[in-house]
Amino acid sequence: MSEKEIFTHELVPEHKILMKNESQKILKELNITANQLPKIVDTDPICEIIGAKTGDIIEILRDSPTAGKTKYYRLVIPE
Repeated sequence: MSEKEIFTHELVPEHKILMKNESQKILKELNITANQLPKIVDTDPICEIIGAKTGDIIEILRDSPTAGKTKYYRLVIPE
């Protein structure tokens, strides 16, 4: 499967790297530190495709049959 095809697959939700100010806002709203977020390794294919680096926070927009669109956040860590 090519890089382009990965994001068109129905089971792969939308991913985006948050800007630093967006990350700070989310962490403040959730009243947590970045290290309290679920983790994703920098060698994950999605991280490599979108160019995520260690320390970045990724926003994942998931479809839910009961809640509609939900946002989920992960911290990029080294493998």
